Amino acid sequence: MLEIKNYVRVQSLAEAYELCQNRSNVIIGGMLWLKMQNRSVDTAIDLCDLNLNHIEDKGDEIHIGAMVSLRELELNSILDQYTYGAMKESVHNIVGVQFRNLATVGGSLFGRYGFSDVLTMFMALDAYVELYHGGIVSIQEFATMRPIPDVLIRVIIKKRPQRVVYMSQRNTKTDFPVLTCAVSQMNSSYTCTIGARPLKAITFADENHLLDESLSDESILNFANDIAQKLVLGSNLRASADYRRRIAKVLIKRALTALREGNHHAY
Repeated sequence: MLEIKNYVRVQSLAEAYELCQNRSNVIIGGMLWLKMQNRSVDTAIDLCDLNLNHIEDKGDEIHIGAMVSLRELELNSILDQYTYGAMKESVHNIVGVQFRNLATVGGSLFGRYGFSDVLTMFMALDAYVELYHGGIVSIQEFATMRPIPDVLIRVIIKKRPQRVVYMSQRNTKTDFPVLTCAVSQMNSSYTCTIGARPLKAITFADENHLLDESLSDESILNFANDIAQKLVLGSNLRASADYRRRIAKVLIKRALTALREGNHHAY
């Protein structure tokens, strides 16, 4: 059972940061994961008055506030056009519409959950997060940082020539993913991000330059085998490590094939 002793709608980021220095206090976000925990919270910190629920096109950057809902990520035209529909694909299978209307970007990212579709997607976009105290850090670095008492303000996507494809494997449509996969091309470089291993997402570059010449069937297969071999995978109730390795090869091949064919919306 969740017990909350005090509830505060903070009026500034400074107030939120000061309160969260007490580890018995917690920023509640959409409060969807929190309510399933068995714990006692001294002060629940609500950021809803801080105007962090907007997605803004800043010209060379896209800013996504921490209180933006997953449903807004799904429906936003700016993100849909920039990611060729991959952002929508990354979130539209998360539980259901009612859940996505409440779940927030900040809540989905700050916990660095191993099952997070959202973390996989933003890592594939090479995004950044802005923290009140920690400043702007790459999401790749943020994903490996130890948990710290800070306030996630927004996610920053730096616009650049890129294409991205997102895929996932689920046992049932709205279940947590068995594996997530996002392949992106930035300029002439390719990366592959794999999440729900069931560990947190990790990004691989094409270090062996297997895709330098072309996205041929052979180079795609070689790249998929190379990444699948490097992956550290685990087993849980949803799938074994061996099954995840087999699925990783399939998803990587499908994603790169979709990228080659320009079929970004065919999942």
